[in-house]
Amino acid sequence: MSDGCRGFREVSSISRRSAIRLGGVFGVNLGLASLLRQQASAAQTGTFGKARRIIMLYLHGGHPQQETFDPKPHGPSAVKGEFGAISTSLPGVQFSELMPACAQLMDRLSIIRSMSHDNPNHVTASLPAQTGHAHPPGTPMTDFPPAPSDFPPIGAVLSHLRGTSTRLPSWVRIGPLMRRSNGTTLHGQLPGFLGAKHDHFAVDQPLLGDDVKIKAVEPTVDLSADRLGHRQNLLREFDNQRRILDREASAQDLDEFYQKAFGLLASPATQAAFNLAGESTASRDRYGKTEFGQRCLLARRLSEAGVPMVNVSYCHTPNGSWDTHSNNFKKMKESLGPTLDAALHGLVTDLGDRGLLEDTLVVVNAEFGRTPKINTNSGRDHWPWVYSLVMAGAGARPGTVFGASDHSAAYPADSPRTQGDFIATLYHLLGVDPKSTIHDQLGRPHHLLAGSPVHELLA
Repeated sequence: MSDGCRGFREVSSISRRSAIRLGGVFGVNLGLASLLRQQASAAQTGTFGKARRIIMLYLHGGHPQQETFDPKPHGPSAVKGEFGAISTSLPGVQFSELMPACAQLMDRLSIIRSMSHDNPNHVTASLPAQTGHAHPPGTPMTDFPPAPSDFPPIGAVLSHLRGTSTRLPSWVRIGPLMRRSNGTTLHGQLPGFLGAKHDHFAVDQPLLGDDVKIKAVEPTVDLSADRLGHRQNLLREFDNQRRILDREASAQDLDEFYQKAFGLLASPATQAAFNLAGESTASRDRYGKTEFGQRCLLARRLSEAGVPMVNVSYCHTPNGSWDTHSNNFKKMKESLGPTLDAALHGLVTDLGDRGLLEDTLVVVNAEFGRTPKINTNSGRDHWPWVYSLVMAGAGARPGTVFGASDHSAAYPADSPRTQGDFIATLYHLLGVDPKSTIHDQLGRPHHLLAGSPVHELLA
């Protein structure tokens, strides 16, 4: 079995717990002075704070740069692969022939082709990919479970710094919690040292079907709004779910979870935002009739409703993940390429048509890319030394290609950038003070940024 990710089998049984874990009371921890600094910075730089919302598509396993956004049609025959390159809407820029719809979006996209680091392990490389912070030097690049002391990802940080002014979640994950085939959870998906009250709200279920209902926000027969309205019944209904809380959660955190549950489950805004079945057939077709495509459509609905951070996992689909150690070209042609092409094109164009792309940032992220050398199983292996990532909207400079890889898509030819730099770029667009310090549950301060924004990617 190739490395992939597996959803929690128990998700359907803990959907009510997921509602509680989402939230607690989202306190606003930015002081007046900090807010004024941010406003002044925004006025000076133009792109600072341009993004009110972010949708991050995470391609677990690592997409091959050669078969997506950095083709090498004239590269060495041993590395260039089976597919050609096609022109895009930006003269002189080519994508893989597997990405025809996205090629017509290039004038709206911002591509970085020189992402680079040295960690080829899925589990640990995912921490800086989603937080900007790598593990301390000397940490083994092997599979081991995430820890409560890990640096938190963007969703948890936004929940901590800003919360939400509505009854909607502040951070939603669509798709399973990403795991290796050995069961190890990829790092960077949990709230880390910010604690359980800043965890994500999970939607982990099949989304295909005309009458799909999101179980995480659907009260069961024995959990009606009337019963939820009585606190003692609420406590009793959720008591048996306590076991899945992060162990460091305090009693006060638990109480906050309970208080948030009613607001989430009973709120008409929540029900409307999660009503994927309310989309027209044409709208659903626009994203592709795939699990990933429908995850992206639900992300658009949630973002449009005001959810600040939505993570979409590309994993645990009928076609697996991007960890293509074997049959890379078959998988890319038959499933991975067309699925990503349709979903990303649908998301960006739909947001644009609705006037939402100006303040909604779309990101295509991954822990690394794939090897230039094709292995004996017609696959590509892990390759962190160069790969490509994508942004669109909300201050990302449209029609931009930054950096370059060499003729084999093996190493940066110029302008290498780290995962910390990429995450710093996202925080800049989100308007988070670059001098921000966040504190763990022991009160210890941690600098939020571990890199510098890539200003060439900014409008």
